[in-house]
Amino acid sequence: MAAIVPKEDGVISVSEDRTVRVWLKRDSGQYWPSIYHAMPSHQSRVMMVLFVLEMEWLLSTGQDKHFTWHCSESGQRLGGYRTSAGACGLQFDVETRHVFVGDHSGQVTILKLEQESCSLVTTFKGHTGGVTALCWDPIQRVLFSGSSDHSIIMWDIGGRKGTAIELQGHNDKVQSLSYAHHTRQLISCGADGGIVVWNMDVERQETPEWLDSDSCQKCDQPFFWNFKQMWDSKKIGLRQHHCRKCGKAVCGKCSSKRSSIPLMGFEFEVRVCDSCHESITDEERAPTATFHDSKHNIVHVHFDATRGWLLTSGTDKVIKLWDMTPVVS
Repeated sequence: MAAIVPKEDGVISVSEDRTVRVWLKRDSGQYWPSIYHAMPSHQSRVMMVLFVLEMEWLLSTGQDKHFTWHCSESGQRLGGYRTSAGACGLQFDVETRHVFVGDHSGQVTILKLEQESCSLVTTFKGHTGGVTALCWDPIQRVLFSGSSDHSIIMWDIGGRKGTAIELQGHNDKVQSLSYAHHTRQLISCGADGGIVVWNMDVERQETPEWLDSDSCQKCDQPFFWNFKQMWDSKKIGLRQHHCRKCGKAVCGKCSSKRSSIPLMGFEFEVRVCDSCHESITDEERAPTATFHDSKHNIVHVHFDATRGWLLTSGTDKVIKLWDMTPVVS
């Protein structure tokens, strides 16, 4: 991962070799490492590092299934917690001292941190793949999680209603997330090289639960496991599908149409039943995200709102800086 140094022409990078480097721009225009520091507290690859200025803490997670935090002044290890799987999602809320840890099993763990101890608050899970990135908005008090299942989920932590909004805009696993608070835009980057800028200042809708049924909820044709109805009606069983808008179990004939549903997070066309397809207006199909090609497999992203700069680092070991002011404004 990497981050832009505030008010400086420099970058901080964290590498697989468990080292931290500070790169400053020289008179030649090139960036060269000025500070080098090793992190021996993890036994394997460091996945995520987070500096909390207000607490003077350095938080980190690794493939060794350990979350640790250190004092950034003394370098002393303050505490740790063993996660259920290797973790690469990490965020912190200064007000409540809650840390959010996302791991490869798809679980998000919330811990309450004290100076030298921590306690488990809760865990939750909503992805079918591992959690690959987390992003916390302390103002709206929502948590964004990206996953290897190509999706993003917005968890309403502060609202206490259990609302979870899905966003579907990547063709490969989501690698990193960043949030622009002043414009309420979420920036997501993926292994497909795509940079997606989501407008979160719109009234989004939860995706419905998929309903269970032994027959099509539109035409009543039996599904292929419903032997009794197949025998009684002398009809061949059909494959079950689900409408992404209403969640009903339908057959292929009753869900032959496709449509984007941006307010439900579906920026690409998805399967919908025929009646829902007719009900979706052109206004409801208007995109709520913009798409950009980074031309490298992004593993981490950092956005500097003061300058409108976006930093991406990739598996190609290249760090790129982008001027996003025409997009994020």
